[in-house]
Amino acid sequence: MKPKVFVTRRLPQGAMDVLEENFDIECNPYDRVLTREELLAGVAGKDGILPLLTDRIDDELLDAAGEQLKIVANYAVGFNNIDVPACTARKIPASNTPGVLTDTTADLAMGLLLAVARLIVPADVYARAGKYEGWAPLLFVGADVHHKTLGLLGFGRIGFAMAKRAAGFDMKVLYSDVAPVDAQIEKQVGATFVDKETLLRESDFVSVHVPLTPETRHIMDAPDFALMKPEAYLINTARGEVVHEAALVEALKRGQIAGAGLDVFEFEPEIHPELKAMDNVVILPHIASASLETRTKMGLIAADNLIAVLIEGKTPPPTCLNPEIYE
Repeated sequence: MKPKVFVTRRLPQGAMDVLEENFDIECNPYDRVLTREELLAGVAGKDGILPLLTDRIDDELLDAAGEQLKIVANYAVGFNNIDVPACTARKIPASNTPGVLTDTTADLAMGLLLAVARLIVPADVYARAGKYEGWAPLLFVGADVHHKTLGLLGFGRIGFAMAKRAAGFDMKVLYSDVAPVDAQIEKQVGATFVDKETLLRESDFVSVHVPLTPETRHIMDAPDFALMKPEAYLINTARGEVVHEAALVEALKRGQIAGAGLDVFEFEPEIHPELKAMDNVVILPHIASASLETRTKMGLIAADNLIAVLIEGKTPPPTCLNPEIYE
């Protein structure tokens, strides 16, 4: 008899094939986020759960799943949707999908940077609307990207990958993090460690690549936008809550910064209505990792974690977030 696993949203077929081969799968039948009631009902009696960032895994849900539950395999690198201490208290391993979405996310972050600087989205809308009547000197004049200064808030895997892409545009790269990285890593991409205030004052583009923690929540707030150049842009592909969205709106309205490229939002899926009306803001629906290759790899990592625990009996699973439960 195959272990029972609840999948909270259908994944790319390559991942679903592996899951269905190894487990008795119950999958969300709807093309939407499950309600809390549907989620609680779905996890009941399951050996494993494969949730998304939109699914809150807490004491209530773990109680609903019951004592049969042996693993929570999150379909994301981030895991702020999971109460890891609650899992640890029950000796339930929780896992994530690190590593595979680094380059895909960095690709999108650079795409957002280019799109907002060069007014690509409003120019596309203009051309599609039949308004283009010929070349004009001042038609959709944006900002250069090459030889500008890119400031990276956070210099982990994705921040480093973003710096590599910036090198192709001959950008100067500054970064700020809790501590400098090894000098050899800096040398690979020509990055310079500075404090946050210096980064904000000197950067033409500020790209956020920090995890969501109590310390990073609202790492970009009103005083931070006030430090930025009026011709600078904010790019966020990290987590919505790291940017105070209302403060960002005010900074844009006052001309404190030139624009923003956003893939994530503070109150997802809600987006501040004033952001939607701004031509100098590019808005995407949280698609930084949305390539078929990467989303499939994420599913396969989650499947590997489930297989390790539920079929092979290996402990800890490959990308365990709380390995201390096995000590």
